[in-house]
Amino acid sequence: MRTSEKPAVNSAGPAGVLSSSTSRKLPVPPRERKPALAALAVLLILGGALATTLLVMRSGDRISAIRVVQQIGVGQKISPNALEEVQIADTGVAFVAWSERFAVVETYAAATILPGTLLTDEMTVTASEELGPGKAKVGLALKPGQAPAGLREGDRVQVIHVPGRSSGGQSRVLAPNALVHIVGEPTRTGSAGLITVIVDSTISPQVAAYASSGEIAVAELPGAR
Repeated sequence: MRTSEKPAVNSAGPAGVLSSSTSRKLPVPPRERKPALAALAVLLILGGALATTLLVMRSGDRISAIRVVQQIGVGQKISPNALEEVQIADTGVAFVAWSERFAVVETYAAATILPGTLLTDEMTVTASEELGPGKAKVGLALKPGQAPAGLREGDRVQVIHVPGRSSGGQSRVLAPNALVHIVGEPTRTGSAGLITVIVDSTISPQVAAYASSGEIAVAELPGAR
């Protein structure tokens, strides 16, 4: 019996080509490194951490500042009773230090300062324009009905001539925008008492004359602070 022979199988494949499992991998190009960007990222992280640390450290720093506890009208001299010492965080704002309070009470309010305000240098001036040349202080002894209730220092008022019934004249405004400089205590009869207003020196004689005869009234100007 003749035995058939099977042809030998070439494990190397046709034409001697290696199979996919034994073939070599294609070379991969190396990744391009960017050292400049990496260094910049590190610097940004460190800078942010440093800034945060400084803010936290500074938030714990306390400084002694001046807070206003009474309303101070524009042009008024600042009173020691209107100031108090407070401890606040050092935020970098140039608040006036409590140690400078003796110099502050020699200055005047550049604008109306409300209670609770932390004082800065811009709020004060060394000379008041309201008390400068061409101005005069006039005292007014007012009766009930001649002034609104609750009038305070720093308010703005109209000074009005109110003629007596016998004169038969008409009321007229003497000072359209006068500053209330001082307000005295109300009298027992309920009158507004004595107040001092600052007016132009050209009309101060008329205001004083009418005030002495009781023919003066004042009207508050809330929007003219």
